[in-house]
Amino acid sequence: MSETFAVAGAGLIGRAWAIVFARAGARVRLWDGAPAALDAAIPQLRANLDDLEAQGLIASAAEVAGRVETVPTLAAALDGAAWMQECIAEQVAPKAALFEEADRLAEPEAILASSSSAITASRFTESLPGRLRCLVAHPVNPPYLVPLVELCPSPWTDKAVVARARAVMEGVGMVPVAVNREVDGFVLNRLQGALLAEAFKLVADGTISADDLDKTVKDGLGLRWSFMGPFETIDLNAPAGVADYCARYGPFYERLQAEQAPVLAWDPALVARIEADRRQHLPAEGLAERQVWRDRRLMALLRHKRAATEEHGG
Repeated sequence: MSETFAVAGAGLIGRAWAIVFARAGARVRLWDGAPAALDAAIPQLRANLDDLEAQGLIASAAEVAGRVETVPTLAAALDGAAWMQECIAEQVAPKAALFEEADRLAEPEAILASSSSAITASRFTESLPGRLRCLVAHPVNPPYLVPLVELCPSPWTDKAVVARARAVMEGVGMVPVAVNREVDGFVLNRLQGALLAEAFKLVADGTISADDLDKTVKDGLGLRWSFMGPFETIDLNAPAGVADYCARYGPFYERLQAEQAPVLAWDPALVARIEADRRQHLPAEGLAERQVWRDRRLMALLRHKRAATEEHGG
């Protein structure tokens, strides 16, 4: 891939996006307004790449790292770049300021994308002359291991830009999905939020412990969800498919939804209970090490899924 990608923000998500683009063969210019973050970026990125090489997911960490350079200004990052991925703080004002500068400096045909987790593009692009080329490309953390990216346009984003964005994301090995209208939390976080809401309620009313709730997902639902979505899951869980499933279990789920409707605040006492449960199983000083473990397990799962796809074609 001959394109150049600009990444604005050298934190966890920015470094991960740099890996995505460089792994695909593109040149990456990484910029951050904080010099210390920029100085630390390449060593941290190289550690991630070494893990990928050890797992057989890339051929050469050095080769991929060689395609990433840090630059001192946003203008230098954007010079000749076909795509900017913004990865700064989850706040409207800084994003608006950065997009205003990027819209002025970027190549005319460059796509300007935000990694925002919850802030819709309309909130920080409305006044821009080039607002038609702006959208959210929301990744899952870390995007070099979890390939889904939500393409979330504003009401004024050009449909042709969304189509180009999908092609670009597919070209760098991501799995893009289109969110057809602006909605708070996009889609992934709304699904995650629904599960979290019920999880908190079940722990709050004493139905289950936090640890056993986690087991219910990771050793139950999560095993299927690692290779099937919820609609395919229920399609295969009734003899005649999804309509049969809905006929059998629809009334039951309707009753559940009525019970689940009230909002339960994540009050300090409840959060403290779950925090205490988690710290029994994982002391705070072990969080960083466990995050590394998580990423390596994701690498192993990704390697397995790739092998299964190559073997069975799906």
